[in-house]
Amino acid sequence: MIDTVLVLRALGLGDLLTAVPALRGLRRAFPDHVVLLAAPEPLAELLPLLPEVDEWVPTAGLADFRWQRSGPDVAVNLHGSGPESVRAVCSTGARRVLSHRQPAAPPVAGPDWEAEQHERQRWCRLLRHYDIDADPDDLLLPTPLDGPRPGAAIVHPGASHAARLWPVERYAEVARWAADADFDVVLTGSESEHERAARVAELAGLPGNSVLAGRTGLRELAALVAHARLLICGDTGIAHLASAFRTPSVVLFGPVAPRYWGPPADTRHVALWHGRSGDTFASDPDPGLLAITIGQVIDAARRAVRRG
Repeated sequence: MIDTVLVLRALGLGDLLTAVPALRGLRRAFPDHVVLLAAPEPLAELLPLLPEVDEWVPTAGLADFRWQRSGPDVAVNLHGSGPESVRAVCSTGARRVLSHRQPAAPPVAGPDWEAEQHERQRWCRLLRHYDIDADPDDLLLPTPLDGPRPGAAIVHPGASHAARLWPVERYAEVARWAADADFDVVLTGSESEHERAARVAELAGLPGNSVLAGRTGLRELAALVAHARLLICGDTGIAHLASAFRTPSVVLFGPVAPRYWGPPADTRHVALWHGRSGDTFASDPDPGLLAITIGQVIDAARRAVRRG
């Protein structure tokens, strides 16, 4: 029988990429095991860039997790701190469960959850509790061979929550500056963000072919970021692709501070933050995010490109 390590991380793009250092630690600790990753199926497009993972287990979210195979040798909860995720990994029949401790769930011998730490550090700390070495700075991905618009400046005006949406008019001013500076500007986003990206392009006076929102799969988006000259975006998944490929980036933070989800300490990445924490689930852009000015973003973009 083949021994397996099952990892639960049924979340989004940024969540997956911040778990890469932990996945690498698990791969080194269990070199002869088959590593299974339970995560949303659309993210499986990145599997060629994740040699740490042998098989994808499509899992849209925690509520959809149902383990119907024989119990893995090891089940790892890289999903969260709640009792639901602990119960999920314990339900697999694994010989060994690696998870944070949760009073309202089956007992595990893991560490207590510590809120005040970066997401990459959180999961490496969990593994170190079990004597598995993992480096939170080990986050780079192999670079795809080519991209659809090499050397582009990417402006990504969308985000998963309204509180993280910097105004389209401001993104348009930044996009216009980039175009005037002879960058090949493209607007990215999901299919549901196409209208927002198209509005930025319209206000910036950019041609229709600059709008790639809804027209790229995740693998193509990764290649686009890997070969770009610059990325400008809010606190959302694409920012972590820039970190993974060392693409110069400017990331606008609010309402969550960059000390939790920000880029690594690399001068080619600039995190803009006005020091105000707020409500992630608010229906309007965060006041701290709105305090970031167009001039600050443009100045940061110049610095990031110069250092990159």
